[in-house]
Amino acid sequence: MDQSRLSLLALHFIPGLGDYLIRQLVGYCGSAETVFQTPKGKLQKIPGIGRKTATLIQTGSAFARAEEELRKCERNNVTLVFFTDANYPRRLRSIDDAPTLLYLKGNINLDVSKTVGIVGTRRSTNYGRHCIEELVNGLKPLKPLIVSGLAYGIDILAHRQALECELPTVGILGSGVDVIYPSAHREVAARMEADGGLISEQPLGTKPDAHNFPARNRIIAGLSDALVVVEAGETGGALITADIANSYNKDVFAFPGNIGQSYSYGCNQLIKTNKASLITSSADLEYMMNWHQEPAQPPQPSLNLDEFEEPERKVLLTLHENGGTLVIDELSWKSNLPVPQLASILLTLEFRGVVQSLPGKLFRLVRARK
Repeated sequence: MDQSRLSLLALHFIPGLGDYLIRQLVGYCGSAETVFQTPKGKLQKIPGIGRKTATLIQTGSAFARAEEELRKCERNNVTLVFFTDANYPRRLRSIDDAPTLLYLKGNINLDVSKTVGIVGTRRSTNYGRHCIEELVNGLKPLKPLIVSGLAYGIDILAHRQALECELPTVGILGSGVDVIYPSAHREVAARMEADGGLISEQPLGTKPDAHNFPARNRIIAGLSDALVVVEAGETGGALITADIANSYNKDVFAFPGNIGQSYSYGCNQLIKTNKASLITSSADLEYMMNWHQEPAQPPQPSLNLDEFEEPERKVLLTLHENGGTLVIDELSWKSNLPVPQLASILLTLEFRGVVQSLPGKLFRLVRARK
């Protein structure tokens, strides 16, 4: 049994330790194994770690639970992906509150070139069904990964249409990946595992408690290049997911609905308040995400990096080394710059005429390095 991975898993079973503090501990101590070897006094000097938490770490009692969890994962064909793993999803790396552990069940590739999150009301209508059919069918040639939450209504319609179009699809759960909720969707969940599957940050056996769902919405938002709200009422998980996606600087879209209809209020409000772009077809989404164009070729004119400040040079070098064009989230991860700071730098570089902003939050280097 890999002691480093066991130690990482054990951290997740210590009461009071969330994703932020787990990152703090590993960052300060150098590794999860070292965390458990660090004296209690030194642990308490780490911001956020009090005496009670330091004592719980020192006892090592979480290892028994971690060992049992690993055995359960093996029995259920579940894969664990930690934030320190090379195969941790790149779309989540630049997000401060991303989960430090994911449970994956199925045949899942989260680093495909295009992902589309689809969310909406649990009380979908024929109009919502029509929108999803048109959207997913139209995106089929692009082969995106379809991300949703396996819930009633819009979610399950999105998964079923993806399966119909032979597109990979993943369901983000608010329960353990071995607890399918609602149970009526077990057959669809089983079919999804062939090309896609189920994802959760919750331990196996976790019930679908209400407080888990807002947390899982951030994973849907984080994994989506484009988040599409199909139908939504005045309140609900879809609007929460849209707000989170906006905070992550993701592209959010919404299908408009009839004025006065309860299922249209949320989408129309998102559009009215500029929190989502209006789309009426897959062609709109394809155009606004810049997916209708071939990838840009590396730029040719020369660029003298000595003319720029250090953070600007880092951004320009990262673009140059990655073919000249990157989505802002990937650029953030590869340059190790937070998105707010990066956005400011990119705006400055745009004014100087060395970087071009493209639809879909793509940024292209206009001039190459000398």
